[in-house]
Amino acid sequence: MAGRVGARVAVVGAGIRGSMFARALQQNPAAELVALVEPSEPTRDRVAQELGVPAYADVAELLEHHDDLTGAVIATPDFAHRDAAVRCAAAGLDLLVEKPLATTTEDAEAITAAVEEAGVRAVVGFENRWNEKFSEVRRQLASKEHGRVVHQVSNLNDTVFVPTEMLSWAADSSPAWFLMPHSLDLSMWLADAVPVEVFARGVQRVLPALGVPTWDAVTASFRMSDDSVVVLNSSWVLPTSMPSVFDFRHEVHTDTTTYQIEISPSGVTRYDADRGSWLQFGVHTHERTGRLRGVPIDMVDDFVELLNGAEIDLPDVRHGLTVTRSIEAVHASLASGQPETITA
Repeated sequence: MAGRVGARVAVVGAGIRGSMFARALQQNPAAELVALVEPSEPTRDRVAQELGVPAYADVAELLEHHDDLTGAVIATPDFAHRDAAVRCAAAGLDLLVEKPLATTTEDAEAITAAVEEAGVRAVVGFENRWNEKFSEVRRQLASKEHGRVVHQVSNLNDTVFVPTEMLSWAADSSPAWFLMPHSLDLSMWLADAVPVEVFARGVQRVLPALGVPTWDAVTASFRMSDDSVVVLNSSWVLPTSMPSVFDFRHEVHTDTTTYQIEISPSGVTRYDADRGSWLQFGVHTHERTGRLRGVPIDMVDDFVELLNGAEIDLPDVRHGLTVTRSIEAVHASLASGQPETITA
């Protein structure tokens, strides 16, 4: 497709992810990055200058100046998706919303209602769907040639750098909200099933002592609609001496087959004077010939294709609502000490 045509997109939230999404849109010849929204004035001014597009303090100001947008990427902090998503949907824009859709069922239902009332589309950014390793396992499981899923175990963890230095809003989140939407979506997608009940346990020790009042680690056991079991383990207090900021291992066990999927290592290890580390490829982004590449970039590119008329199977707002309800049930179980039913 020659020239910039079709999708005219704004990015709401110009932090780490929002800036990356903005760059991905700028390098896509089928899209135009029209504007940014960022409440922090220093960040807004810096990113606007770097990308050469107008930037606004809020969505209302964006919509006042641009009435020909076709889509918006919502990349605000997890707990702050509702207002931006509802306003953009009401203005007729298709959405790409960072996972999770929201961090309360009330907010997720409000976004879902706004999307459906406006008749627009909303894609939720569960980026494991774009990882070729998981895509191949999904293809094999869907073929029914490798048995029926019995159980899955996912270990998705971060080092303590994430809640203490990378995120200014970690106290408003948890490893369940920040990490488990990824692994729960993945488990649902691989098994083609939804969670119906969950029992969770957690630890609050390290981060509260550091002045971040949230959970250190959470383990959640889900009963799924196909009678399989999913166990999700997520911590974000691993030591910073770990070779990567994240650790991700997923297992799928069927009645005939086992899949062990290791995402963390890149295959390239660098040894410095004080530690070894993995170079990151694929799951995060890397730059080659002046272009960003990687799983999140593929996700944005598919959103652009959707805006330009392609028929693509992407995780939608109803799926995002199910994940939010499920993770909210995890926190309810943490509070009650009992299994919690997950409503459809």
